[in-house]
Amino acid sequence: MSEQDNNKNHSLVSPKRLVLIAVFVAIIAVFFTSDVGQYLSYEGLANNEAAMKQAVADAPVLTALIFVGIYITVVTFSLPGALWLSLAGGLMFGTSQGGMLILVGATIGASLLFLVARYLLGDTLQARAGPSLEKFEKNFNRDAMSYLLVLRLLPIFPFFIVNLGAALVGVRFPIFVVTTFFGIIPGTFVFASVGNGVSVLLQQGQQPDVSVITKPEIMLPLIGLALLSLLPVVWRRFGPSVETKNDNA
Repeated sequence: MSEQDNNKNHSLVSPKRLVLIAVFVAIIAVFFTSDVGQYLSYEGLANNEAAMKQAVADAPVLTALIFVGIYITVVTFSLPGALWLSLAGGLMFGTSQGGMLILVGATIGASLLFLVARYLLGDTLQARAGPSLEKFEKNFNRDAMSYLLVLRLLPIFPFFIVNLGAALVGVRFPIFVVTTFFGIIPGTFVFASVGNGVSVLLQQGQQPDVSVITKPEIMLPLIGLALLSLLPVVWRRFGPSVETKNDNA
């Protein structure tokens, strides 16, 4: 092994990266060994509904900031319970305000995970990348805006998988942030709206229908938006090329 390879391998396991990995592992371990997870569930909503609404009434700004901070943490560390946290946002703040808070928290959390994943694993992947992976990265990043919008609009893959995958294939950070923010708007406000009506369901002893996102009246418009997002890809592939235009001229 050459000295250059030794230096590269050493940089991949630098103390800063080891500390960051340790922090991630510690926070995830605390989550699973504590009682925090019980609040991110149907029982958590049912048992704490009055307390959450009272907190908003007493200190709306502070409660909103705490909510966004919790949402950022959950998304950054890919902790389970983001769905129930979204419903809690709608329950506490209503559809409009709750949706905006969820949108901000999810976008910031996803962006932080993106940056951490690129810092921890980006160099490793590039060092091991072969011709096939390099070709895939090039093709994906050529139309990254379109592809990421589709992945955000349609629940094809889990949220954290898209965050990690985008980081590992070298998507530019501004494109990731923009597509995340705008791509998750429809789903975000759907779940905030469901959360806004949770009080009635809790009084009736019923659970919210979290599969509402897959219903035709919601899924079909999302599919339509996804197809519109792919139009630049279709045009690039099947539209008239620059050479053809020059020849016709």
